[in-house]
Amino acid sequence: MFSVPVETALYELLGVSTTATEDEIKKAYRKKVRRCTSLLNPDDPEAGQRFQEMAAAYEILSSVETREAYDRYGMEGMSRGGAGGGFGPGMDPADIFAELFGASMGFGFDFGPGSRGPRRRKGEDSNIPYEVTLEDLYNGKTVKMNMEKEVVCGVCKGSGAKGSAKPKQCVKCEGKGWTMVTTSLGGRLGTHRAMCTECEGHGEKLREKDRCKKCKGNKTVKEKTRQEIYIERGMADRQRIVLAGAGDEEPGIPPGDVIFTLKTKPHDSFERSGSDLLTTVHITLSEALLGFSRILLTHLDGRGVHVTSPKGKIIKPGDSIVLRGEGMPHYKTPDHKGNLYVMLEIDMPEESWLKTIDPQALEAILPPKKPEMDPKPAVVDEVPFEASDIVDVRETPFPAGSNFFDHPSGFQFGDGDEADWEDDEDDEDGEPECRPQ
Repeated sequence: MFSVPVETALYELLGVSTTATEDEIKKAYRKKVRRCTSLLNPDDPEAGQRFQEMAAAYEILSSVETREAYDRYGMEGMSRGGAGGGFGPGMDPADIFAELFGASMGFGFDFGPGSRGPRRRKGEDSNIPYEVTLEDLYNGKTVKMNMEKEVVCGVCKGSGAKGSAKPKQCVKCEGKGWTMVTTSLGGRLGTHRAMCTECEGHGEKLREKDRCKKCKGNKTVKEKTRQEIYIERGMADRQRIVLAGAGDEEPGIPPGDVIFTLKTKPHDSFERSGSDLLTTVHITLSEALLGFSRILLTHLDGRGVHVTSPKGKIIKPGDSIVLRGEGMPHYKTPDHKGNLYVMLEIDMPEESWLKTIDPQALEAILPPKKPEMDPKPAVVDEVPFEASDIVDVRETPFPAGSNFFDHPSGFQFGDGDEADWEDDEDDEDGEPECRPQ
């Protein structure tokens, strides 16, 4: 158990309580770092500083020794010799990043020759959301598209230099690729390493006149490519299609991947649940009473689906049927399909129809009306008949101080107070942790 800390700034920075477990601290830091790196701007020192502060807070609180020192003495305990306590003698941000996310994910920092941080093993992946229809996922589809990517410059072969020119040592960082930065952490000043903004962490820089004319010293140029993806039958919403090595190129490392993430558009008629489909079909009162034999619906591949109801069966409101093998194809085994569930909704005849028939003749063949109540209540009031919409009733809020079980109807009115619910994994509408300026 940890003692009550004299300072709580580091806990507040990560958004955890002072009694948080090691797993809770790690989870909170992962969440904030993911958001931070998506917003991190190399030209914005405040964003970089914010990330460094969170990394320093995680390093201190993730270790039992440094956390105990911080809880007992605050940041002063760090300056007295607590292990870690900054990114000079302690861990590098890249080390923490690699520990949390793994180098295989392509993360990592390159702060030049003097850095202990790992270099990225491949180029950055390009993530592209791609909208598809339910028909696309049912039938399969081939998509061809024009794209633009970064490729290694063919003139300088990725060196960025003109001819045999060589880069010079960066004056600002003296070739280390990083500089020492002083920041305020928990009300105390601390120093840590930060990527040199002058040479972008490389430790060396080309003079303007020595840069390649084609790529302007950037080492890569933009090139238009044509990509093709195949949406296989039965693929799921949010499924990824990966084109390995089709992403942007960088000198010295393999190119990243192009990753398409499928996003299914809502369908007018069908709803998908795994390998099953759900739809609603309207039938007439005559079909509900006497049966039907007709094309009930047009499927996602354009086929008409003919169904014959059993003789002598009366279909009641809310009834449903299942059409075996008419659901979604199974991914990788499209010859096997799920089921199609059909909700049958009975359409009552229009009032104009009633005027075309003899009501007494109709009453003679229909089931008898319900008899009067027996025994009859002692007091009977005549109340006028008036059509209404149940939606109006459901929107009526509970009286103050009442709840669901107090209401005589037993209905749940209103949508509830969503503000009472909180999802610690989904607060994208909240204030971002690292805000680029």
